[in-house]
Amino acid sequence: MTLLFFSIFTFAEHPMNWIDGHVAALADWVTNHMAPGDLRDLITDGAIAGVGGVIIFLPQILILFFFIGLLESTGYMARAAFIMDRLMSRVGLNGKSFIPLLSSYACAIPGIMATRTIEDHKDRLVTILVAPLMSCSARLPVYLLMIAAIVPGEQVPVVTKVGLMLLMYALGTCGAFGFAWLFKKTLLKGEPPLMIMELPPYRLPAIGDVARQMIERAWLFLKRAGTIILGISIVLWFLVTYPKAPEGVPESEHLAQSFAGRAGHLIEPAIKPLGFDWQIGIGIITSFAAREVFVSTMGVVFNAQGEDDEDTAPLRQALATSTWPDGRPLFTPLVCFTLMVFYVFAMQCVATVAVVKRETNSWRWPLFQIAYLTGTAWVLSLIVYQTGRALGF
Repeated sequence: MTLLFFSIFTFAEHPMNWIDGHVAALADWVTNHMAPGDLRDLITDGAIAGVGGVIIFLPQILILFFFIGLLESTGYMARAAFIMDRLMSRVGLNGKSFIPLLSSYACAIPGIMATRTIEDHKDRLVTILVAPLMSCSARLPVYLLMIAAIVPGEQVPVVTKVGLMLLMYALGTCGAFGFAWLFKKTLLKGEPPLMIMELPPYRLPAIGDVARQMIERAWLFLKRAGTIILGISIVLWFLVTYPKAPEGVPESEHLAQSFAGRAGHLIEPAIKPLGFDWQIGIGIITSFAAREVFVSTMGVVFNAQGEDDEDTAPLRQALATSTWPDGRPLFTPLVCFTLMVFYVFAMQCVATVAVVKRETNSWRWPLFQIAYLTGTAWVLSLIVYQTGRALGF
């Protein structure tokens, strides 16, 4: 199980970077061979970026289903589920929910797809509904930026970084088990599932069957989820591009005047009690495409992009000096911590929404998932921020 988790988190990094580089190269090629204009921007920033956002998950999905196929083929999967059954039964699930939830630490998409091994419909649905609460790797850029903003200076102490990271992961895990228990007691009420299974003998894996199953599931993901993700990515591109600002206007000003910027102003009354302003609101809206987009959006909003994606020093400095209109600091340690709590619980991933829609064959459950997770994120962030202010932070 440790190797499975480690492989999804680390082995996929190089092929994902390779895919990301080639997608960027394709966008650059289109940019160099097409005349400037909205059509070129639509292709590069909308279509290619949307397709890239789908394809980049393939290494994680392939690795996950390769290992799951090996575990099933060798006869170990049944034993792993049996071992974890007692723990999972405390929240109304059985042992087969363990591997999907574990996999969701790397990415909720392969974790949700792995719920196909759960026979009981209600157990599978509950596992799908809570899987996004397991802090995935896409949250890491947001956590790291906020931790760097909380602690002044160039170097963040390792103890602080690890401590806050563990706290965020613990919050998400406790939330997942808490909501699983709640759903099994209310919305998807049912008798605690009995763990009855035949333990097959250990045997050598059938590599051919494993590879075929792995490729079939990856193709299904691309064909079905990809079309939904592409469509929503184009819509998000439209929102951050229009209406057009006059020539010579800085990019940050253009973003503020766009539909996404106006939406940030529109939702400011709802997020102001959390300590967030309209600029953070833009980041929350655009990060629905992918959580890590929040970091690049903040770079555009505060006009503080570094020389590359890894260089966040200019952005950290910009966040440290940003203020409300009355001069109060914006990104205080309390606001940064509140924002981290918000991203632990909020459903900020269009790819996950698309996969949930495909796996449940209905828009009912992904819309419910967006509502309950975003509502929980808002309520908990409100409690954290207002309690922190009352205590003098």
